[in-house]
Amino acid sequence: MNQPRKQRYGSLDSYVIDAGQAHTPAALVILCHGYGAPGSDLVGIAGEWAEALGETAELFRFVFPIAPHSLDELGLPSGRAWWMLNMARMMDAIQAQQFDELHHETPPGLEESRRALSQLVNAAREELADQRGCDVDAIRFALGGFSQGAMLAMDTALRGPIPAPELLIQFSGSVICQSEWTESLSRLQKTRVYQSHGTQDPILPFQSAERLRDLLIAAGVDLEFHPFVGPHTIDGEAIASTAIALQQLVDPPPHGNTTP
Repeated sequence: MNQPRKQRYGSLDSYVIDAGQAHTPAALVILCHGYGAPGSDLVGIAGEWAEALGETAELFRFVFPIAPHSLDELGLPSGRAWWMLNMARMMDAIQAQQFDELHHETPPGLEESRRALSQLVNAAREELADQRGCDVDAIRFALGGFSQGAMLAMDTALRGPIPAPELLIQFSGSVICQSEWTESLSRLQKTRVYQSHGTQDPILPFQSAERLRDLLIAAGVDLEFHPFVGPHTIDGEAIASTAIALQQLVDPPPHGNTTP
């Protein structure tokens, strides 16, 4: 497992890891951290995935974008955010069990972060296609995130100027922009979605995860939904299951139609 390196795609710095040294990676995995976390927060997951994938891990490049907004002034040294949150309003909604307004709103700053993440996805795919000497359409990719990063990944997959990812990972996410998302869910016709959420999550309640689950099911999306007894976190089963899903990105397609 190689050490992470810092790299800039578009306007976003990222931590990038090529799991192996013998091969040029064939697929991308882009995972966005949550609100208040440092940009390095999820980097350790690459090692867990690599261990689960074994030799296949050498075919992956893992990219961990760093959110654009610093939270130093809010007393969170090294903390970053994809968009700023009104924490008092969010906590009031949680205590009152009233989430409809939050589910339907478009957070200020979402559009800018969606644009930045889209630029990163396109630039990282083009870079890897150049390195492999293949067409960019041959670069399969997974896009996902945790918490606020999961929401951004979903919004970008649905409304960003990028191709739909082969795999969309939702670790402890929620619904925002519900009307706009519902109208765009047909974009995920060929995307597999993995969603996990703790039933005791005090930050993004489980009911919000169920709403996202139900929207995806109603749209006919290929969804694996993993509820677990736990708080706002990523459990071990979610790591193991997403490793299996990642394997499918590099498995030879049927009829022997392989990419370089």
